[in-house]
Amino acid sequence: MKKATWKGLAVALGLGLVMAGCSSAGSSEGNGSTSSNNGSAASNGVGAAVDHKIIGIDPGAGLMKATEKVLKDYELKDWELVEGSSAAMTAALTQAYKDKKPIIVTGWTPHWMFSKFEMKYLEDPKGVYGKDEQIHTVVRKGLKEEQPSAYAFLDKFSWTPADMEKVMLDIEGGKKPEEAAAEWVKANEATVSKWVEGVQPANGQKLTLAYVAWDSEIASTNVVKTVLEQKLNYKVELSQVEAGPMWVGVSNGDVDGMVAAWLPTTHADYMEKLGKDVEDLGPNLEGTKLGLAVPTYMDITSIEDLKK
Repeated sequence: MKKATWKGLAVALGLGLVMAGCSSAGSSEGNGSTSSNNGSAASNGVGAAVDHKIIGIDPGAGLMKATEKVLKDYELKDWELVEGSSAAMTAALTQAYKDKKPIIVTGWTPHWMFSKFEMKYLEDPKGVYGKDEQIHTVVRKGLKEEQPSAYAFLDKFSWTPADMEKVMLDIEGGKKPEEAAAEWVKANEATVSKWVEGVQPANGQKLTLAYVAWDSEIASTNVVKTVLEQKLNYKVELSQVEAGPMWVGVSNGDVDGMVAAWLPTTHADYMEKLGKDVEDLGPNLEGTKLGLAVPTYMDITSIEDLKK
């Protein structure tokens, strides 16, 4: 796996900062609450129980921007959104769940945490997080003419949340991403055959795919890489970056594509600014969701409960 060093990276980093919006001041450590209260705390004590902290992910993510809006729209003035990473968030959740302590995290589906732990989303009566999203495949302009086989496959690629969660859970369980992806491809030959049916194999051409370090995107991008290499004879390089550089890389042609565009909400700003310079092939997964998630042993049901 290779970090990107594209010519558009400097521009992208600047764009990523703009997209991030105003973030909460305070600690940037992705750790959980240090409160000694357990999950049986009543809803009117949840703020104190978690030290008025919501454990977030990387600050450039659209999910973080939406959560900042949640704090504002629900008037959660005493609350802090803790910036970190997907890995730091899940580590904090894993420890809190093991100790049966309360914790509130920024969550999304598909994600292995909902398969491994008993979790629930807090109701969002104001609808700040929006409706269910889709994950889209987005490619650079000119890919269809220059790499028709890759384009044809990427246009066909589509799977289910259950498929994605299987790969994610295997990776979380200790398997390498490429290993988990290869096992899923081998076990789902019928699905894969439909993706590549009628697609002419390449002659060892190189492709570059970008992705963000979310568990969901690690899973999908490695599955796509496996199919492109095993079935269509491409040489695929993966570049892990933040959301802004990912979109800019595709828009300026440094990257051939991505299967990690969350629309219409999470990456709405990127799509608005860069959509004219990329080609959207449509959703490769439907039924996603964003919101605040908590273990089911916590006695709260709504974001409104955080005001009590």
